[in-house]
Amino acid sequence: MNIQQFYDFCLSKKAVEETFPFDKDTLVLKVGGKMFALTSLSEWENGKPAVNLKADPEKSQQLRAEYDAINPGYHMSKVHWNTVSINQDVPDKMVRELIDHSYDLVFASLSKKLQNDILQSAE
Repeated sequence: MNIQQFYDFCLSKKAVEETFPFDKDTLVLKVGGKMFALTSLSEWENGKPAVNLKADPEKSQQLRAEYDAINPGYHMSKVHWNTVSINQDVPDKMVRELIDHSYDLVFASLSKKLQNDILQSAE
């Protein structure tokens, strides 16, 4: 997976916005104003791509045990976030599933009104 594939996949989801709230390097993708993915652009350029994704705590433990490239979230809550190193032992299909899972968790945490607004604007 390259940065463009990652970016395009994330932006294909409903109401996703890209932001740089921390610095010019850290791309943060949000839905409803809440983060679901973060990545360092310079790390992609340096050949060490990684993405922070939200995850269910039980699923996080299972994923970390199964894949060497999935670790507790770097600079994030270690319980609710994973750092996924791209192009290592996690297949691209699984990376896309983890992005979906992160997006879905964040979307579900939004108010019902905001969820409905997003769904209606996507139609």
